[in-house]
Amino acid sequence: MKKWLASIGILCIIVGCKHDERLHPEIADIPVVITVDRFDRSFANATPEELPSLKNKYPYLFSKRYSDEFWEAKLSDTLQKELEREVDIAFKELAEIEEDLELLYKHIKYYYPETSVPKVISIITEVRNKVVLTDSLLLIGLDNYLGKDHYFYEGIQKYKSKNFRKEQIDVDVASAFAKAKITRPQTSTFLNQMIYEGKQLYLMKLLLSQKPIHEVLSYTEEEYTFAESNQVNMWEYFVSGQLLYSTDRKLLSRFIDPAPFSKFYLDFDNDTPGRLGRYVGYKIVLSYMEKNDISLKTMLLQDAETIFTNAKYKP
Repeated sequence: MKKWLASIGILCIIVGCKHDERLHPEIADIPVVITVDRFDRSFANATPEELPSLKNKYPYLFSKRYSDEFWEAKLSDTLQKELEREVDIAFKELAEIEEDLELLYKHIKYYYPETSVPKVISIITEVRNKVVLTDSLLLIGLDNYLGKDHYFYEGIQKYKSKNFRKEQIDVDVASAFAKAKITRPQTSTFLNQMIYEGKQLYLMKLLLSQKPIHEVLSYTEEEYTFAESNQVNMWEYFVSGQLLYSTDRKLLSRFIDPAPFSKFYLDFDNDTPGRLGRYVGYKIVLSYMEKNDISLKTMLLQDAETIFTNAKYKP
């Protein structure tokens, strides 16, 4: 355990340093303007008489599975009103969110110039869907970002609610974009899954160049510090246990899927962050891109074995 937890104090100082990466001038000069359409407020302030015009303006936000009576009742629903009040308190204005999204889409337009900037609408989802992204529309459920300690999130596992913060909005949008650009592996070895996740994180970090890497990974600074300081030990564990080419689905729940901690089946498991296989996948992809002269889009199409072999990953 002492070996695994070594050097955390030093790395806390390093990781805690302010992120200060300069924005590429070509990215900064790309014209992108985003104004969030506050549907959440429009619905909160609507009367039953105004509901038809609201439905005509936003037909995609009113499921036909529900009657007009359902939506009228929702206008005065106690939970809905409480959600609207708390969202209004937390998000008096969205200038900072709009700036973050504009910066994200400047990056997206730089790497994917054919991409259109979507119409952005803020909604309330009863803490269900964080973001929904299509080619022309981005929906953001603001009630999912009220702060990790908000009373609405009582009963939700801490490893989930710790990222219910406004700082994660652009991260969640970048993640949705990355998922749409990267094809899932056809074979389900642990290595394939790690590199699939690593590709997403690599693309997300490019798109969020001004964001600290721990935020991109949805880690706290302490969780990222643990991953950095124990990178060698994790890799030795995966290799010595012959896990890389295993198709055991349990490895996904142990090291890839969202979880409160990773499962090495060792005494200190509760001290680890979840999804450490995802972190290692990012490091493999990062090593590959640093050691090979290859374009982003080509890398995203390459198979895991090619990336792994040529990454020469040695933490």
